[in-house]
Amino acid sequence: MPPPCPRCELQRVINLEMARKLGITAGALAGTVKGAYTSLYAQDRLSLHASVRFPLNRISAAVIAGATEGITGAITAHQFFQHLIPIGDGAPWFCLGCGHAFRQPLD
Repeated sequence: MPPPCPRCELQRVINLEMARKLGITAGALAGTVKGAYTSLYAQDRLSLHASVRFPLNRISAAVIAGATEGITGAITAHQFFQHLIPIGDGAPWFCLGCGHAFRQPLD
């Protein structure tokens, strides 16, 4: 059970460590999809036949672009959560009511 927020006493808090892991995964996945899609279906090559015939000759470029954008998305999410997590020992929590980040000491 999550602890109440020490500032506003609400129970609407999320564990920042779990949110960080999910955020990094989501950032990597979104970056991979964006990079691959952009590489395969660039605006200058978009036509009616783009959805009918898959451009097999551009798969290697899509894989490289997807991997690069995936790494970029993961790094961006990691940097975002680095600024949210407070310094100290214990489990990091974030209050959704007042926006206060705090650590709950481990028993």
